[in-house]
Amino acid sequence: MKVISAIVGAPSMSKVEVDTFLENKLNLQIGTIDDDGDPNIQPVWFNYDKDGEKLLIITPKVAKKIKNLRNKHSVYFSIDDESFPYKGVKGKGTATIIEDPTRIVPEAKKINMKYLGTLDHPIPRMILESAQKGNHVIIEIDPKFFSTWDFAKMQ
Repeated sequence: MKVISAIVGAPSMSKVEVDTFLENKLNLQIGTIDDDGDPNIQPVWFNYDKDGEKLLIITPKVAKKIKNLRNKHSVYFSIDDESFPYKGVKGKGTATIIEDPTRIVPEAKKINMKYLGTLDHPIPRMILESAQKGNHVIIEIDPKFFSTWDFAKMQ
């Protein structure tokens, strides 16, 4: 995966640092384009498949971002830590909508465990029940690059 600096003259992250950063519990901001050509930005929970270099998001099948992605597969994304010293990863990628419950349910479990640390909570129970009924999908983002910044490295 290509890792580039997001800001000229500012410190960046290495691929190893990106992999570690993407394990955090920050929201991913996903940007899609609607039928009128307008941007739609949504905060979502995500999981990073380090081996496959894919970002995975679970969302309801009827969500606006899914409608947008069915028409245009390009996405922009950003994951940033708003606590000082600021750091983050953003990029552009191609999204694939996965509708197979045998892939959705296990990924939904991973994402909920990442953010909540349990599946014994109303949120994961609701999401998993909906996913088993076919009402949720996975968005799999194949990033073209990671554009990074890490102000903790400034002296």
